[in-house]
Amino acid sequence: RALGFRDIKKKEVQSMLLSINKNVEDKNYDMRITRTEFTEMVWPKMLSRDPKDEAMKIFDLFDEDGTGKISFKNLKKVSLELGERYTDEEIQQMIDEADFDGDGAINKE
Repeated sequence: RALGFRDIKKKEVQSMLLSINKNVEDKNYDMRITRTEFTEMVWPKMLSRDPKDEAMKIFDLFDEDGTGKISFKNLKKVSLELGERYTDEEIQQMIDEADFDGDGAINKE
């Protein structure tokens, strides 16, 4: 779910793990999966996602007030929550580069 697969069921994860253990040799015999095994399991699911839909989900995370726009305040808050320390000028520059209609915000569509 942390990767954005909110609709994935526990049984589906269990099935994917069992298929890896059947298809990939468990050299340590510890029933743990390696990074490579994890990638092999998740990659097909990642490729099946719609990039535009994923972009809209990310946009909505930034648009906390639900206005359909990412404002300076929204971008600054999210960047601070992520531990990014941008100056106000840098944040404004990001807004300016993506503000196609000149309203001072990044529009969803």
